[in-house]
Amino acid sequence: METAQQIKEVVRQKYGAIAELSEADGCGCGPTSCCGPQTASNIPIDMAVGYDALTGYVAEADLGLGCGLPTQFAQIKPGDVVVDLGSGAGNDCFVARAETGETGRVIGLDMTPAMIDRARKNAKTLGYTNVEFVYGDIEEMPLPENLADVVVSNCVMNLVPNKAQAFAETFRILKPGGHFSISDIVLQGELPENLRRDAELYVGCVSGAIQKEEYLQRVAEAGFVNITIQKEREIGLPDEVLQQYLTEAEIAEYRQPVDETRRRGIFSVTVFAQKPAVISAQEVSPKAACCGPDCC
Repeated sequence: METAQQIKEVVRQKYGAIAELSEADGCGCGPTSCCGPQTASNIPIDMAVGYDALTGYVAEADLGLGCGLPTQFAQIKPGDVVVDLGSGAGNDCFVARAETGETGRVIGLDMTPAMIDRARKNAKTLGYTNVEFVYGDIEEMPLPENLADVVVSNCVMNLVPNKAQAFAETFRILKPGGHFSISDIVLQGELPENLRRDAELYVGCVSGAIQKEEYLQRVAEAGFVNITIQKEREIGLPDEVLQQYLTEAEIAEYRQPVDETRRRGIFSVTVFAQKPAVISAQEVSPKAACCGPDCC
């Protein structure tokens, strides 16, 4: 089994290669992505979400790596401080900036140097002085507590090995009463092991996913309230993809529903949750309250 650090390195290398390749080829990607999620057999997985309809969309910053539209649901207001976790080439930051306006501030956090470089170039080209990009790990954010009014993230949290810590850090950087809107990939029913262990699918937002119930539990355990699923859709894997990993019998089993109310499969969800406006000392875990190199 891979360690957390090995998983992060796989993700960092893959996304770094995507940033460098797409910039060299002049690829803005998007729905017909030249660098979006694919299987080891180069069969693209349909993750297209229609970013180009949003105000602030920048084609050069869309690498086709998202699985939802968190900024569309994030209730961003003029003047807000917004943090985008796993900001990539900056597309969600630029969409958020269209909502915050000149009086707001947008911070993108990413652990891939090539992505940070590309995002900063995009911001400079656009002339945005209130959008910045910071290198850092979501599990140990180099950001102060009570910073953000809103946190957004797009198909990134599921790639983080320690999701409990990632949500604790998100809680820490939000202001009391602040909220997040996060698009991510979750599972309903068990995913066959052959799919889970494929590194290409991992980086493509699939194999790192956890069960939907567990995901929402991690959010609640971090201290968030008013947890709501704002949007949900199934990510269909065609038989051509499944045949790379499963037998015909396993495919038939995979197609069976979990129960009478839940379909088995991979789903894109956009989750909203709020940090309580008033937090007692008993409600804050030492980790969530802590900041700095000695404890985060």
